[in-house]
Amino acid sequence: MLLVSPETTPSTGGPPARLAVLASGSGSNFEAICSASLAGDLPAQVVGLVYNNPGAFVAERAARLGVEAVLVDHRDFGSRDAFDAAVVGALQTFEPDWIAMAGWMRIATSTLLEAFPDRIVNIHPSLLPSFRGLHAVEQAFAAGVRITGCTVHVVRAVVDDGPIIAQAAVPVFADDSLESLTERIHAAEHLLYPRALALAIAAARR
Repeated sequence: MLLVSPETTPSTGGPPARLAVLASGSGSNFEAICSASLAGDLPAQVVGLVYNNPGAFVAERAARLGVEAVLVDHRDFGSRDAFDAAVVGALQTFEPDWIAMAGWMRIATSTLLEAFPDRIVNIHPSLLPSFRGLHAVEQAFAAGVRITGCTVHVVRAVVDDGPIIAQAAVPVFADDSLESLTERIHAAEHLLYPRALALAIAAARR
């Protein structure tokens, strides 16, 4: 695995940033971020979670880790803008400096992006700009690439098209299955995301 970013956590100077997380599913990246924060490897405090699926396992992780979680179910809203307005309201209660999308399976509207300009980051399971959108690991596997990976980037209106903060390359082995490749990419994500967040926080404080 090759990390295309410094392996050491950069010094940010100043108090920990306030970080809120958006998640839709199991929350493994959410837990990786929380673990890095608690270990002192990420200069940020995870102050809250907003999730959109009532049965999402990420809520159980948040409860175990002592992080306040708020459910904003997208099914309760008639438009993406109305949903994102509710998401913004929930996020603002945490007074965050940064927002991390960690398996957030919703397309961000200008309502969300303009509330936190250049402070929303996302992780995507490919080496962008390759294999944007849904099923990125499946796309890479079907294409027969020899190297894929994951990317942390600033969120923009165009899906998976914001400035890249950091990437991790993951080789595709001849005997890989889709499941084994997916597992290694997830492992790379858990290492990369906290480091990329630390890079973004440090850069913003310079």
